[in-house]
Amino acid sequence: MVEISANIWVFDGKAVPFLTLPFTTRMTVIRLRENELWVHSPIELTSELKSHIHSLGTVKYLIAPNHLHHLFLKEWQEHYPDAASYGTAEVIKKRNDLNFAGELLTEGNYPWEPEVTQLLFTGSPLMEECVFMHNQSGSLIVTDLIENFPPSDFTPTQRLLARCTGILAPNGKMPIDWRMSFLFHKKEARKHYAKILGWKPERIILAHGNLINTGAMTFLHRSFGWLNYQSNER
Repeated sequence: MVEISANIWVFDGKAVPFLTLPFTTRMTVIRLRENELWVHSPIELTSELKSHIHSLGTVKYLIAPNHLHHLFLKEWQEHYPDAASYGTAEVIKKRNDLNFAGELLTEGNYPWEPEVTQLLFTGSPLMEECVFMHNQSGSLIVTDLIENFPPSDFTPTQRLLARCTGILAPNGKMPIDWRMSFLFHKKEARKHYAKILGWKPERIILAHGNLINTGAMTFLHRSFGWLNYQSNER
C-alpha cells in the first residue's frame, strides 16, 4: 500500500499473463466523504489486502474501467455485498454473471462527484475506457489508455515486443493495436484528450507500469503525440 496523497492510495497486485507478457496489476483506492471507499480496478483480494482496506474505510464503489479490468471483481462483490459496481457497457455485457449498479459514461450524476471526475474515452472499435481525475490530489487515473512498463519487468525478447508495442518506460503510451484502431476517429479521440489536458493533472496513476509523479503534462504530450493534437483544434 502506497499513499499517493491525502485520501488516495495504490496497491500493487501480482502479474497476470496477457499477450505473452506479464502484466503487473495496480488498484487505486480513494476515500470519499464519510469514509466511503472508491475502488478502481480491483486486484486479487488477499487477507492482507482486506486488513488494509478495513483500516481505510468502507468499500462503497467498485470500478471496472474497461472490459479487460474485471478479473477479480466477483470476489470483491462477494466479500463486499453492499458495494455498488460500475463498469463500461463493454464490461457489463462481457460479465453478465456480475451485478452492476450502473454504466460508466462521461455524464451521469455519479455519487462520487465532484471529488472524482470522469471521461469515457471512445472512438475505437476495440475498446472504450473510462478515465478518472481525483481533483484533490490532481491525479489522473488510467488503466490501458497508457501503459509504461519498466524494462526490468521483461525478458530481452519481451522487452523488444514491449518497445515495438509502445508500452516500454519511460516512453509508454497506448498499445499500438489500440492506437491504430483510431485511424478514422482521431478527431473524436483528440476531443477526449483535450478534456484530459483541461484537468491539468499533476501526476498519472497507471494500472500497468511506472507511475508518473512529476511532469504529467509533458508526459501526456509525448504519450499522445500520435494524435497530432493542436491546442487550437475545435
